[in-house]
Amino acid sequence: MNKMNIPLIGTLLLLSLVVCPLLYIYVGPALDAMQLSALKTIGIVAGCSALLCFVVGELTRNNSQVDKVWSLLPIVYCWIIAVKGGMSPRLVVMAVLATLWGARLTFNFARKGAYKLRFWEGEEDYRWKILRATPVLKNRGVWMLFDLVFISAYQNALILMLTFPALVCMGSDRPFGWMDAVAALLMFGFIVYETIADEQQWKFQSKKWAMLKAGKKLEELPAPYNKGFNTCGLWGVSRHPNYLAEQAIWVSLYLFTIGAGVGIINWSIIGALLLVVLFTASTSLAEGISGDKYPDYGDYCKKVNKYFPGKRYLG
Repeated sequence: MNKMNIPLIGTLLLLSLVVCPLLYIYVGPALDAMQLSALKTIGIVAGCSALLCFVVGELTRNNSQVDKVWSLLPIVYCWIIAVKGGMSPRLVVMAVLATLWGARLTFNFARKGAYKLRFWEGEEDYRWKILRATPVLKNRGVWMLFDLVFISAYQNALILMLTFPALVCMGSDRPFGWMDAVAALLMFGFIVYETIADEQQWKFQSKKWAMLKAGKKLEELPAPYNKGFNTCGLWGVSRHPNYLAEQAIWVSLYLFTIGAGVGIINWSIIGALLLVVLFTASTSLAEGISGDKYPDYGDYCKKVNKYFPGKRYLG
């Protein structure tokens, strides 16, 4: 992990502990009894998930346990909120969109070998292995603390916070309107965008690894596979089209609170904001790894925008 990421993780924790309560107190809206009941229910689920992820991760040394539930828990939370909120049209639309998002992400994660019949097994995200080998986290005790605080507790809390807009919308009696329709179309559009990006990446990496496993060296592969990283389709105009879409999906979910009449700014924005900060750290780590592996990656970074589509990479 580069030196920039450690302060960023500290910032994430500080933001979640300080900013969210301040927004709740000074901006609102306050939760009523029905919303507090829903929050208690999903909070218990999140707490149990965090404990399970920590215990299983430490026993198996596979720290992708949170990754396995990342795409599933928002579906559970949104439907719990929808049911407790009387299945209002707005909450149902939010839950359906969260389900579409989760189904897509679960499928993409599953085809990489992440899920097994014995749930504690499965392919671990390569970044956790790299982080465990860094000097600051190499100590077993330090890593265990990192696993408890950041991987298990913080990330489960973040997953929960991503669905706070649905919780806020529970208290609204405003009918489904044009702003809700805009939010729904944006969220659906970004789900499609991310699906395309992941499919392009899957096809590129599958073909590249098939040729490598056949005995060829990377530099012997035909272009563009010889670079090692994807520069085709959306990846030719954006270095991380999937990351852009993922962040935009949860910003779009927040827009439903505007349709609910809560106001442009309210405390439920904290999940989307923290996700943006998390992706800043994650992107920095991923690009550092790619830069070390592939000689042309630095040139790619200079010519292609990180998130938003821009000029196409021509090599």
